Amino acid sequence: MDHALRAAESTDGPLDLCIAGGVLIDPERSLRTVGNVGVRDGRISAITREPLEATTTIEAMGSVVCPGFIDIHAHVDGYEYSAQTMALQGITTTIGGNCGLMDHDLDEFFGRIDTSGFPLNHGMFVGHSFTLRRLVGVTDNYAPATTEQVREMVRLAERGLEQGALGISFGLEYAPGTSWEELTALAEVAARYDKLVPVHARHDGWRGVGAIQELVRLAETTGARVLVSHLTYMTGMGMMTESLSVLDDAIARGVDIHADSGLYHAFATFLGSAVFDDGCIEKWGVGYDSLSIATGELAGHSLDEALFNRLRHDDPEAVCVAAVGKEAEVFEAFDRPYMMVSTDGAVGAPTPGTGHPQDAGTFPRFFRTVVREQGRLPLIEGIRRCTIMPARVLGLRDKGALRVGADADLVIFDPARIEDRAGYPGSGVPDAPPLGVHHVIVNGVPVVSEGGFRPSARPGRPIRRENRPWSM
Repeated sequence: MDHALRAAESTDGPLDLCIAGGVLIDPERSLRTVGNVGVRDGRISAITREPLEATTTIEAMGSVVCPGFIDIHAHVDGYEYSAQTMALQGITTTIGGNCGLMDHDLDEFFGRIDTSGFPLNHGMFVGHSFTLRRLVGVTDNYAPATTEQVREMVRLAERGLEQGALGISFGLEYAPGTSWEELTALAEVAARYDKLVPVHARHDGWRGVGAIQELVRLAETTGARVLVSHLTYMTGMGMMTESLSVLDDAIARGVDIHADSGLYHAFATFLGSAVFDDGCIEKWGVGYDSLSIATGELAGHSLDEALFNRLRHDDPEAVCVAAVGKEAEVFEAFDRPYMMVSTDGAVGAPTPGTGHPQDAGTFPRFFRTVVREQGRLPLIEGIRRCTIMPARVLGLRDKGALRVGADADLVIFDPARIEDRAGYPGSGVPDAPPLGVHHVIVNGVPVVSEGGFRPSARPGRPIRRENRPWSM
């Protein structure tokens, strides 16, 4: 048998699904070939050139068949509409609870998905900067927690990890008062079980380079596997080269640190947050007209100083898009072999017609720009950044892989046609679906067929990881 192929399991009866004649890309072994994929009971049961009998067959001639994309940094957090926009761009697993924001009891959250299903697989982090601090009574974002409050946060974080959380996330820029002791105490909890510590760094802009150095120190001090979140939104404003140099040096020294990045030069977050504190306009070197509203009745409106100040006071939950980055630096980030793709999507649970184009366009934009137009990465490497690489960083053994026995999370797309169509509110349609993504399959069930979302399909499962003490 060809070493690139695996035979079907010997089980009587037709398969549930056959994907026939596609260009199969296996990112684990960097292999590309042509063949058929068979699915039974939510798992890949055959990869072969032999004809397969199945209840349903998808003809994939000329299209790529690869593992579904894993979005390691998003804010879907159970919101159905955003899950739909994510599915349409090829995402099969979304990871929430990022930036220290988690508004769910995880037992209840995962139980609801177990009972009712969800369009996507859904994992969660325990959130520190909004959630744990609030739960223990820290009401001032600019103040450190007390020793007793830190102890209580550690207890709550342990409970969340026991419930299946994939790690503990921080949004340090949103809680500037977070002390080093607070940060390390919680990172040590995640390190004990070899779970991830994704961090929205303490500063953006030029101070962001030092903030990334803080995260390197965190990994070195605690042994935690640290993930630098959405790098281009932190230092893609003229200091990308310097921030990558910090990461390059740390990784060369063996520090267990990772990074993800989005595909847009404008970030989106809550207008009332500390990100927009006094001095932000001067720090970024822009005018107020570089800011616009992404959600609610004012979606698409550019800001001036008066409107900025009024909304900061009256509507702090409004999501603001800040066009403060340099587009060339978005792409520079992906020159590094450790950089994964992330959307940062679904901030503020946008309604149809609102939001940020990242919510619907990130992964197609990555394949259009970085892979096809610029040729910075070959197709197989691009797929690796979206599949097996985040799966391994998260510790998910059966995700992100095209092999017999792996979960049947698959995407079928045309690499010559895949294209984002989403635009910023006011100048485009932020949730416009992409082109070239033909079928998206979650646990063996199509959630996108012929480019259209299937509302009745809810095959997603909660992604839990049990606590196992780390050992070498």
